[in-house]
Amino acid sequence: MFEGIYVAIPTPFKNGKVDTEALKNHIEFLIENGVDGIVPCGTTGESATLSYEEHEEVIALTIEQARGRVKVIAGTGSNSTSEAIRLTKFAEEVKADGALLITPYYNKPNQEGLYRHFKAVAEAVSIPIVLYNVPGRTGVNMLPETVARLSEIDNIVAIKEATGSTNVATEIINLCGDKMEVLSGDDLTFFPLLSVGAKGVISVTANVVPEKMVEMYKSFNSGDFKKAAEIHRELYPLSKVLFIDTNPIPVKTALAIMGRMEKEFRLPLCPTTPEKEAVIEKTLKEFGVL
Repeated sequence: MFEGIYVAIPTPFKNGKVDTEALKNHIEFLIENGVDGIVPCGTTGESATLSYEEHEEVIALTIEQARGRVKVIAGTGSNSTSEAIRLTKFAEEVKADGALLITPYYNKPNQEGLYRHFKAVAEAVSIPIVLYNVPGRTGVNMLPETVARLSEIDNIVAIKEATGSTNVATEIINLCGDKMEVLSGDDLTFFPLLSVGAKGVISVTANVVPEKMVEMYKSFNSGDFKKAAEIHRELYPLSKVLFIDTNPIPVKTALAIMGRMEKEFRLPLCPTTPEKEAVIEKTLKEFGVL
C-alpha cells in the first residue's frame, strides 16, 4: 500500500504564519522529481507547535496540491489518544491516503498502553494507519511484539521504523509478514533496511535531493544493488549534515539557502549556529544543488 519514497516535509512559515505558497511550491517540486508520497505534519513539519487549525490547513492544502498524483500520509499523532483520534478523523474526512501516528511521547506508556492507544485510534476511523516508532524522540520504544499485535487490526498497515536498527526491522518483518509494511524512518539506514525487506522510506533527505532518493530506490528494486549502494554512500554525507542539529532545523535551513522557503521556526526551535549553517551550505554546494 505504501511503498517507495515518501517525503517528510517541513512546514514553511512566514511572519509567524504558514506560508501556503512556499508549501505548494515545495510539494510541486517533490512531485516533479518523482516521489511516491508526501507526509505533512510529522516531526519535520513542526507538528508539535502547530495549532489545530494550522494542522488541518497544512494537511488539507497538501492533499489539494497533490491532486491524487502522489499519496499523502497525514501526520495525526499525539500523546493524547483523544487528540490523535480527532486529527485522524480530520485526515480521513479530507481523504488523506493514510495517517502517520507517533507513539505517545512524554507519557511513556507501557506496551499495553501503546497497544490500546493505537487500537482506539484505528477503531475510530477506517483510514489506513502507519505506526511511527522513534524512541530517541519520544522516550518510549514500541517492541516488535507489540507491532505484531497491532498488525492484526485491519487498518493498521505499516510502520515508520526510526530506531535505525536492521535487527528491529527484521524482527518486525519476521513476526508480521505481509500484514505490516516497514518504512525506514532514518535516511542513514534506508539502504540497509531495504536489504532486510523494508518497502520504502519516509525521508528528510528527499526534501533536498528527491531525484537521487528515487534513483536509489528504483535501482534497488530493479536488482541493481551495486548502483543502489553507490547512491547510498554518495548521499550519506548529506543525510548526516541534515541531522547536524535538531530536525527540522538543518533541512529547513538547507531549503532556505536553496530559496525554497524562509528560515523561520517556531519556538522552542530556533536557527542553528552560523558555523553549522556554513557546513550545510558547503555540503549543498558539493552536491550541486546551489
